[in-house]
Amino acid sequence: MIRKVKYQEIDFEKYNACIENSVQKNGYCQKETLDFLCKNWELLVYDDYKAVMPIPFVKKTLMKIVLMPLFCQQLGVFGISDKEINDAFLNYFRKNYHILNYAFNFQNEFDTELSIKKNFFVPVQEYAFLRRKKYFKGRKSTVKTAQYLDFREVFTDAHILEFIKSNFKGLDKTRDLDFFMKYLFFLEKHGHLKMFGSFYENHLTNIAILIDNVNSYSLLGLINHENYKDHNGASFLIDRILMLNVENKAFNFMGGSIRTIGRFFKSFGADLQEYNVIQNSKKDFLKNLLKIS
Repeated sequence: MIRKVKYQEIDFEKYNACIENSVQKNGYCQKETLDFLCKNWELLVYDDYKAVMPIPFVKKTLMKIVLMPLFCQQLGVFGISDKEINDAFLNYFRKNYHILNYAFNFQNEFDTELSIKKNFFVPVQEYAFLRRKKYFKGRKSTVKTAQYLDFREVFTDAHILEFIKSNFKGLDKTRDLDFFMKYLFFLEKHGHLKMFGSFYENHLTNIAILIDNVNSYSLLGLINHENYKDHNGASFLIDRILMLNVENKAFNFMGGSIRTIGRFFKSFGADLQEYNVIQNSKKDFLKNLLKIS
């Protein structure tokens, strides 16, 4: 049996136990992360927290609209890994919510066909094998030509923060960039922020912003200075991070649905991970709204 549980009624002891013991566990489903990223969220629960599904939403007048928050890639069902149970969650979800967009995690399988998004992931392995056998030929060459750059860990001082603000691309609204900066401090406070920079003659050319989990790094942002793009600092940074860490930590690129970006990620020998999404246009959203109402 699946039921809806409002935030204030969630048994977080049982929720955390379900998450910690689940094969689908990721950084997005942690309570403190959801509390920070989401305006509001509640929970679908199967049986006595044998499986759970966090539901982020925003309030519009008297309506709840399901909307994945910025910087949250995959949620979905956590707990018992069972396609029949996943389908039950999906059916309940569709019947009882106004969904603009929602992303399941890559381990959630369904009998129902949904839209797909792409992610790229480098599992733990020997770096020499990864570079020799899995890197694209062109990526090997690009990395080789950029070895004159310096690699350093960087921190949230004024210079680094200004570099990020001045060179961040992909966020249209000023408030979204402000929220991203707050997210960096949230990650830092909880010990999950790592940043590395590439330097040319002491000039910062690129920054890789990572979410540092126990078993993996996840790429939150790859910031490039336009004046130094010919130095291939982005390729240099990713390669150096893999060289120093991939034998102990996996590397999650956290994206890749855009073809050119996906090809860049794949060129480092990354494996494709596809995950299911529900993503409605405004027209489809209005049609569904009338059905539920």
